[in-house]
Amino acid sequence: MSFVNTALQSATTAVSPVADALSYQRDDDASARRGEIVLDLAMRHAGTRTVRLRYELHGPADAPVVFVAGGISAHRHLAANDVFPESGWLNALVGTGRALDPSRRRLLAIDFIGADGHLDVPIETADQADAIAHLLDALAIGQLHAFVGYSYGALVGLQLAARHPSRLQHLVAVSGAHRAHPYAAAWRALQRRAVLLGQLQCADAQGLSLARQFAMLSYRTPEEFDERFDAAPEIVNGRVRCAAEDYLDAAGAQYVARTPINAYVRLSESIDLHRIDPAAIGVPTTVVAVEGDRLVPLSDSVALVEGLGTLGQLRVLRSPYGHDAFLKETDRIDAILASALRTGETA
Repeated sequence: MSFVNTALQSATTAVSPVADALSYQRDDDASARRGEIVLDLAMRHAGTRTVRLRYELHGPADAPVVFVAGGISAHRHLAANDVFPESGWLNALVGTGRALDPSRRRLLAIDFIGADGHLDVPIETADQADAIAHLLDALAIGQLHAFVGYSYGALVGLQLAARHPSRLQHLVAVSGAHRAHPYAAAWRALQRRAVLLGQLQCADAQGLSLARQFAMLSYRTPEEFDERFDAAPEIVNGRVRCAAEDYLDAAGAQYVARTPINAYVRLSESIDLHRIDPAAIGVPTTVVAVEGDRLVPLSDSVALVEGLGTLGQLRVLRSPYGHDAFLKETDRIDAILASALRTGETA
């Protein structure tokens, strides 16, 4: 892989050019800034491709750097800040007093390769990890204090720890394992078929919305639905409508409004392509599993930790939120992060 252009501030334009320009004008080292690099990436299944990797960096220049990555719907904007005040996807876990406190740690996040929908080829988690290694070079970051990955981000973190172990001191992998479980892969295959069916019917938005609604059922648990939607169905326009349908419709509509179809399909496939030998990971790793996670069963997390040997530590949560617990159980996740990052600091 080689950089097409490594002069970051002069060579690239980020998603919001005006806001990005303002971020570079501030004298405060802790202010947030955005940018992007352009690189030639040797991909596993598509040859060498020129790709853009967009990032956001927030925190003091001399603070330890923590890379944070989420699910396939996540992006580079973690939380509202003084430069980019819009709400981020991890707002509840980033802030003063939290383990991810941007006054004490420098937080780095990206838009995953393929997230803009322009790269319509198979994408592996290893491709994402290699791109991140090049981003660290471009930003002159020799080593991350930690990589915190949730869901898809955990898979990318595992690849980074295996392929570029010198680039991070500690990995926290939440709701992500060394392989795609066959049951979870079958769920995603059906979701992608819903997208394809929508395209065949010239109903792209409806297909993607339905896929997202299927996904929501796999992210959550029967226990949560029993608690939230235990109401008698209604008859609307002669059709029976169950209590959860408004929730599912809203989830689908919100997703369609912000997600290109190619991005959804290719990043969904990327999860299924993921497979790694735990023994190849040479970095201390905290694995966080959730009982009742139907996409990443506890048994897979146990197998991952066993494969890590003395480098692995397992933390288990009980939560009605299943795979989405990392977005809902914020105080409990924060306590685990605080312990893991503190361990990394004293290691």
